[in-house]
Amino acid sequence: MNAENTSKLFKDFPSLYKGHLKPPTENLMCFGFECGDGWFELIYELSKKITEIDPNCEAVQIKEKFGGLRFYVGASSKEVLNLIHDYEDKSYYICMKCGSTENVIQYKMGWVIITLCSNCIIKVKKIRGE
Repeated sequence: MNAENTSKLFKDFPSLYKGHLKPPTENLMCFGFECGDGWFELIYELSKKITEIDPNCEAVQIKEKFGGLRFYVGASSKEVLNLIHDYEDKSYYICMKCGSTENVIQYKMGWVIITLCSNCIIKVKKIRGE
């Protein structure tokens, strides 16, 4: 995720993302959000809901894995964990590069799987020379 979106999330949800100031031995948020900007709105909405439900919840790592969002937190309520699960499921229908919800698929590049819309797939193929 780009620096502007990362900064906005850290600024708007300081309690949830306080781990970004900790060393990697304590919290992996020091690496930022390890996914594309297309999921910014999804993550922002989820962050807002989490902080409303549990203001003490702390994110440990947020990344893309196997084409889907992974949002790891420390100890939290079942309600927060269920919410996270719902948003992780939603990520499979949103292009992680541009945020489009049209013509989205899990695109395979060897052993890597990413969730992209058809327009972003064309761009990736051009970059890769396919």
